[in-house]
Amino acid sequence: MSFEKRLARLEAIVAQLEHEDVDLAQALQLFEEGVEQLRAASADLANAEATVHRLVERADGTFDVVDRRE
Repeated sequence: MSFEKRLARLEAIVAQLEHEDVDLAQALQLFEEGVEQLRAASADLANAEATVHRLVERADGTFDVVDRRE
């Protein structure tokens, strides 16, 4: 699932949880799914951040991704 879809699902979960007619069992299930989606989205962001940190600008103004581990 893409980051954007995860974010949209998280927003939908929050909207569902904000309704007063959600029973406890459903709320717990939605909460658990939300935590899973949040963890996956956080991992996606960490991976994207790592890629950005590995970008190196060349002399001609183009960029390369290098495998640099710190």
